[in-house]
Order: sequence, then structure tokens, then C-alpha cells
Amino acid sequence: MIEAKIQKNRILFLKNMDIWSINAVLIAALVISPILSVFIIALTPIENIWPHLLSTTLPRYASNTLFLMFFVGIFSGVIGTSTAWLIARYRFLGSNWLQWALFLPLALPAYVASYALVDLLEYAGPIQSLLRSLFNWQTSQDYWFPEVRSLSSAIFVLSLALYPYVYLMARSAFLEQSDSGEEVAKSLGISVVGRFFRLGLPLARPAVFAGVALVMMETASDFGAVDFFAVQTLTTGIFSVWLESNNAGGAAQIASTVLILIVFLISFEKFNQRKLRFYNLSYRHKNIEKTSLNRINSLIAFCVCFLPIFFGFILPFLVLLNLGYGNLDLWINASLISAIKNTLIVSGLAAFVTVTLALLMVYGIRLSGKKLPVLILPLTTIGYAAPGAVLGIGILIPLAFLDNWLADRVFDLTGYDPGLIFTGTAFAIILAYCVRFFSIAQQTLDGALGRVSPSLPSAARSLGRNKLQVLWEIYRPLISTSTATALLLVFVDCVKELPATMLLRPFNFETLATRVHVQASLEDLPNAAPGAILIVLIGLCAVFLLARVSKQIYH
Repeated sequence: MIEAKIQKNRILFLKNMDIWSINAVLIAALVISPILSVFIIALTPIENIWPHLLSTTLPRYASNTLFLMFFVGIFSGVIGTSTAWLIARYRFLGSNWLQWALFLPLALPAYVASYALVDLLEYAGPIQSLLRSLFNWQTSQDYWFPEVRSLSSAIFVLSLALYPYVYLMARSAFLEQSDSGEEVAKSLGISVVGRFFRLGLPLARPAVFAGVALVMMETASDFGAVDFFAVQTLTTGIFSVWLESNNAGGAAQIASTVLILIVFLISFEKFNQRKLRFYNLSYRHKNIEKTSLNRINSLIAFCVCFLPIFFGFILPFLVLLNLGYGNLDLWINASLISAIKNTLIVSGLAAFVTVTLALLMVYGIRLSGKKLPVLILPLTTIGYAAPGAVLGIGILIPLAFLDNWLADRVFDLTGYDPGLIFTGTAFAIILAYCVRFFSIAQQTLDGALGRVSPSLPSAARSLGRNKLQVLWEIYRPLISTSTATALLLVFVDCVKELPATMLLRPFNFETLATRVHVQASLEDLPNAAPGAILIVLIGLCAVFLLARVSKQIYH
């Protein structure tokens, strides 16, 4: 009787699931499986070193990570919110171009900015050398200078690199607020500062909190910057336990700790937004008119907005240009050219595969209307929040097992050893990129498909077109701009991705990100500069696209 009931449920399940629903579920499973494998490996380690981690390094890793997340979140929140308020509410010197220039630090990965900062401020760098020559100091014992490779430096760099996330969301929130509340506050004699803290900021709280939560997740995920500044965090601990101690189970246990921390942040942010409800009660919504500032206040506002751009993008980029300028050999180096080729191929393939899978999944869910695909759709976004090092563990260990099992079966049947098919090639890197940045493509394409009128595909179906033909002939031309946007955004993020690439790359396989990190770790910053400059230039493409989209929305 039980078997008959199971068989009946199986038939009912298959009847309710069409090919598009099954396709959507399979794609979602592919995206979610690396995350699940991390917990499985952590719960079933070959050698359980969890007690040892708890009594030795884990408290230090966790405390450094939490300290870093907290202060980077605070500083990024202050910079992003204050600049967004000035840009959204006032006209001042340079405000027209500053509102777009404030996105520029997004083009400069934090690990690249950290290399430039160390080169500028270290003992042999230009600033300390200038101080010694001006004041006739002979050694470092003659003067005090802050330690460059420290936790405070990591906070400084990460805050300047990540504040645009807060700025983007806070600026949108401030621009969408109505002028009626502002007029009432003015009539009650509330000062400018009072209007910010009692009106503007409370209404923008959900957006600001969302931006800060994203900043804190990116901080927890960072590897390149904290590693270069010699700060031991949970992410660097994954590399240490796995690569130095050769303990994959222990690395997975640290990775699961990071994942739990990320899930807590996501849940807290969602819970916070769920409790907050703001409504525009005015029937005649009117955007706030910007106020022109006098000369002194205009100069102050300009400095507040320009300084994050200068220290977060202009100064590090000038340092890189100075390191890479005038030496042609650095740019025609064979290993650099190989890294460029590898980066373009791997990132291009990953972007194409990611966008294709996201399109098929979103389209399939919209077609099927079944509950299961709709329920699992939000789970596919967790890959973006998961650090690259975590995904590296979740992908490499299962793929290595599959590689060895497959090689043994092929050898038993044919006597030929095919080698490592998945982990011995760039397949694992492409898979990690797909999982990591699937959320970007999925959300972009979901919004694009939602803007297409349902009457168009319905008309095509009535003319005899099947579902695949409707996707190709109707949806594809209409969402081409959004598809290109998703491709570019995923491609740029793949180019900048470091920790997953470091863990999953085959032997002697370099991308621009890994080459820059390796050269910088060897203190060979001139050789690292060309690759870093190329990464920044590629990142600028995404920043210009972001600024263009934002300009179209609010103008």
C-alpha cells in the first residue's frame, strides 16, 4: 500500500512537471549544489579538527572578520549616505559629474587598491622617502608612521572600495522622496541637519541598511586585500587550513561558518525591511527641488564628495599608471599576454553560460507556473553572497572525486587514462563563476522578461509558434539590451574574481586577477601594474553602464 502511494505521488509529480519546469529545477540544483556540498563536507570530515580550530585560530579569524565587517560597514555607510544626500538634495560645484564619478571605486577591486596603497605608503615608498629627505631622518626609528599592513589599512581600503553600494541605494531612495514632507519640515522650522536625521534618513533606512548589508557581505568574502595586509580572517583561514595544513574538512568547517554568517546577514536585512513600511500619502507626488549652495558650503560639499573618489580611485589608479608607465617590456610579457587570453576566454564563456542558463530558468519558471520552481528561485541568489573561497571548496572536492572515479572507469574499460577532465581544466573555474554570479544574470533577465507584454507571446502561440520559438523570435529581440547588460556585468565580475580562481585554477593557469595577486605577493608591483590597470579598465565598462542606466531612470 505504501509503495502504491509512493508510485501515485511520483506519477502525479511527473504529470505536474513539464520539461521547462524540470529544466528550471535542474539549473537551480546546479547553482545550489556547491553550497550544500560545503555543509556536507563540513559535517563528514576525514579528520575532525573543529575542536582544535575552536581552541586556537578560529576565534582570531572570527573576531577579525566581525571587527572588519562592522567598521567597514559603518564607514561605507557614512560615506555612501552623506554623499548620496548631498548629490540628491543640493546643487554645488561639480555636482553634475560627481554624481557619476562616485561610482568609480567599483571599477577598482579592493585587492588592487591595497597594492597601490602599500606601494605609496611603505618605508621605501615616495611619501616616507620624502619625509626623510625633508626632515633629515635617517631610519624608521627617527619618526613615527602608521603601520601600512594592518587591520586599520584594510578597513580604510575596503570602505573606500565598497561605499558605492551604499551610495547607489541611498541616492535612489533620496531621489524618490517627495517634496511635500520637506516643505512641511521647513515650515516647522526644522534645520537642515534635523531634516536629514528626522525625515530623509528614516525614509531611506531600508535602502541604506540593504547597502550596508551588501558591503558587509563583500567584506566577509574578500581575500586579496586582507591577505595582502596580513589580516587573518575566516576567508584567509580557509586557504591556510586547506592549502597549508592539507585539511579539506577543516577548511569546509570554516567555510560553513562564513556561510552561516552570510545567511544571518541576509536574514537580518530581509527581516529589517519586512518590519519597515513607508508609503507616499500624497496624491500629487513631487520630486524634491535641489537647493543651490553658497560658495563656502559648495566647496565643503565638493570636498566631501570628491575625497572618496580621490582616495578610492584616482590616487590608486595614478600609482598603478606610474608603476606601469614607460616600460614596454611589462606590457608585452608573454605571461601577461597568456593571462589576458585566459581571462577573456574563461570570463567570456562563463558569462555566456551564466546568462543562457539564467534565461532558460527564468523563462521556464514563467511558463510553468508551478510552485516548486518558484520556491527554489530565491535560493539561486545565495551564490552571489557566498565567498569565492567557499564556492571553491564546494566545487573542487566533489569534482575531484568525480574526476578520479571517471578516470578509473575509463581506464578499466579502455586502458586509457584521460586524466583530470574537470579539475585539470578551466571547467571548475567556469562553474564557480556561473554559481557566483548567477544572481546578477537571473535578476536582470527576470526584470526584462517581466516588462514584455503578455499579449505578444500569446499572439505568437496562437499563430502556431512553440515555446522555444516564442523565446527566440519574440522575447530575444525585446530583451537584447538587458541580455547584453547581464553579459557585461557577469563578465566584469568574472575578470575581478580572485579567491575562487586561486583555488580552482589548473597548474600554470593564470588569469589577470591571479597574476596580479601573485606578482604583488612577491613584492613585484611593477610587473603587477599592467594586469591591474587592465582589470580597472574592464571594470570601468561596468561603471559607465551603471551610470548610464541610473541616468536614464532619474532623468
